Amino acid sequence: MMYRMNKPALAMEYYNRVLAGLEAIKNTQMDAILKVADEVASRLEKGGILYVFGSGHSHVLAEEVYARAGGLFQARAIMPPELIDFNMDKSTLMERTDGLADVIFATHNIRSCDALVVASNSGRNTVPVQFAQLAKSKGIYTVALTNMAHSKGVTSRDKSGKKLYEVCDIALDTCGTYGDAIVPVPGRDYSIAPASTILGAMVVELLVCSIVESMISRGFEPPVMRSSNLDGTDDINRRAKEELKERFPGLRDAFSVF
Repeated sequence: MMYRMNKPALAMEYYNRVLAGLEAIKNTQMDAILKVADEVASRLEKGGILYVFGSGHSHVLAEEVYARAGGLFQARAIMPPELIDFNMDKSTLMERTDGLADVIFATHNIRSCDALVVASNSGRNTVPVQFAQLAKSKGIYTVALTNMAHSKGVTSRDKSGKKLYEVCDIALDTCGTYGDAIVPVPGRDYSIAPASTILGAMVVELLVCSIVESMISRGFEPPVMRSSNLDGTDDINRRAKEELKERFPGLRDAFSVF
């Protein structure tokens, strides 16, 4: 016989705490999001690309911007398979590996005219920190997407002693909690239900919305992808890509995998 509680107390606690996190993002991060959006928009208008990189579960936030309905054609995800959580033990060790960021960076043609968002909930591990440092040293605009409450509560694992928010041009806070899991379980010494994906995705989409608005306000039509699961949109997307390639020849290689 299945046991059911009269009220889903823990589920509602998660719901309410996520709402509080979303409200905190709206109240504290919009100025920074708009600042980032204006900088990214100016780069896209000149043929730049917005790259998003995340290791571990943060790779989901890179996927959030790439080839999505209503997303930007000039957004790309960097998702090395070594850092994705299909093998948790391996990916955890890999994102702490000194020098791996050099290899990943060398295999992506990120240019000084591009922008890079590095997503890491803790912001403490070696690869995200070193990847951001490499990008910034090349003149690439770098943005940390991180949980400041968590990051400020832990030490860096990188040899520099720095965390992600300390090495980027600007940081966007997901407004999560220390430890990521946000629902304390009564009578237990642990919490459940992480919020980093929901809160991080909100920041990412607020950024996309603000980039589009910034471009339109300056008279530049943003190249927005239509859903591939609507009738007639394949041709629309194909024409949009070709127009971008004609306007910015440097984007031809970037679009080769679409």
